[in-house]
Amino acid sequence: MTFDFDRRSKSLWMDVAVAPEASPLSGDRSCDTVIIGAGIAGISTAYELATQGQKVIVIDRGRIAGGITARTTAHLAPLCDDLTSEMIKLRGDDISRAFYESHAAAIDRIEEIQKKHGIACDFRRLDGFLFQALDTDPKIIDEEFDAVCKIGAPVHRIVGVAFEHCDAQHALKYPQQATFHPLKYLRGLAEEIVGRQGQFYAGTAVSEIAENEDGTVTVKSDGGLVTARAAVVATNSPISNLFTLHTKMAPYRSYAMAFEIRAGGLPDALYCDTLDPYHYVRLQPGDQQKNYVIVGGGDHKSGEADDAGLRFGALDAWARNLIPALGEETHRWSGQVLETIDYAAFIGRNPGNDNIYVHTGDSGPGITHGVVGSLLNSALILGKKARWTDVYEPGRKTPMAAGNFLKENLTAVKNFAEYLAPGELKSFDELKPGTGAIIRQGVSKCAAYRDKSGELLVRSAACTHIGCHLNWNSFETCWDCPCHGSQFAVDGTALNAPAVASLDLMEDKH
Repeated sequence: MTFDFDRRSKSLWMDVAVAPEASPLSGDRSCDTVIIGAGIAGISTAYELATQGQKVIVIDRGRIAGGITARTTAHLAPLCDDLTSEMIKLRGDDISRAFYESHAAAIDRIEEIQKKHGIACDFRRLDGFLFQALDTDPKIIDEEFDAVCKIGAPVHRIVGVAFEHCDAQHALKYPQQATFHPLKYLRGLAEEIVGRQGQFYAGTAVSEIAENEDGTVTVKSDGGLVTARAAVVATNSPISNLFTLHTKMAPYRSYAMAFEIRAGGLPDALYCDTLDPYHYVRLQPGDQQKNYVIVGGGDHKSGEADDAGLRFGALDAWARNLIPALGEETHRWSGQVLETIDYAAFIGRNPGNDNIYVHTGDSGPGITHGVVGSLLNSALILGKKARWTDVYEPGRKTPMAAGNFLKENLTAVKNFAEYLAPGELKSFDELKPGTGAIIRQGVSKCAAYRDKSGELLVRSAACTHIGCHLNWNSFETCWDCPCHGSQFAVDGTALNAPAVASLDLMEDKH
């Protein structure tokens, strides 16, 4: 059987192929830097290194740029999406200011690159708006205005945004934000990398990354070995360690929908409200007659809900209430973000290594985080002065975030207790075609799926990362790990890090 990660969920971007000629790795290779993960962070890092004369190899277990980056909504916003006021409480004014400056620099770098190479990716500068949600206290706007002014970012206090019922809502207007088509942009970067003798390998699962005594790094995959002077692990959730980083971040699933709208039906801008979880909205150009509105929200901890239909229904109702000009729905999809306990990604040398670098914990502003990572990690690899290292240092400790640390790590404690609970169904016979469920088999728990033809696939319900209990995701038709974000296809194949190995096969004992 062949399983496609896209299954039922398809974003507005996914029809664009990035490095479509990339094939699986076959045989051993060597290079200056090998990059594991072909999303915005991995490809941007490869670009920065290739343009400085390095020979780079980029490896991905799936399609190039076919993972979480293909599921973004591509808001290029330089401020902390968990609110600058909250970041200041945890990390102070100076770090919060550096966070803003690094993300603003990332947007500048995207603009510079697409201009330099003539990449047609719909890039445009525009305003961003944070607006008071209906029937809520405007105090959050007051606090955020003061916080953003404190770090020196441009902001204007206004009343009213271009949504129905929002004429009197308090809002903040942020100039010089941006957006683009992420896969068109990455397609352009990939072409530049290949033109500089860079290589892409798709469909290649990495099983081991090792730092050798001579300082080189060996990357072992199902297609061969790659030996390099440095390696960058940019796999959404890292596969380079078991615990160090995973305990400081948590996986969340977010949902997005695209709708048609007549040209001119909504001002081109970025919009976010103040709810928790918040809604976010942007436009994407279509043809002369119509554009697309992308609406996102409905976030929850990965693996802790399987009600995508209800969440899409709520998003649709919210959007149509505020944007009456919305037309037909064209796409719906979901993606996973890794929220760190102090809101900034982990970028730099992997703890305990000299020549293995990591990029993870992108949180909400994932695209700009990815480009920040490319600037920081490429500088470290090339021996140049790296900016913002104190913001993103992977080994950092944030004492003020202890509450977030305890809250997020309770998930693992609760999760292992699920092994004592009964199965969701009493027997495999109850499992309907096209569905999955956890079924107890003696002392073990099974992740069982029956395909539409009636064939039954039974795998262990234990994630191969550290053994957390899996849960069924009916929208994406896969198994999710609530602890650290691993995903598995119905045949047990690992789809998303940190898991590398497939789920164990179990017998069907009726």
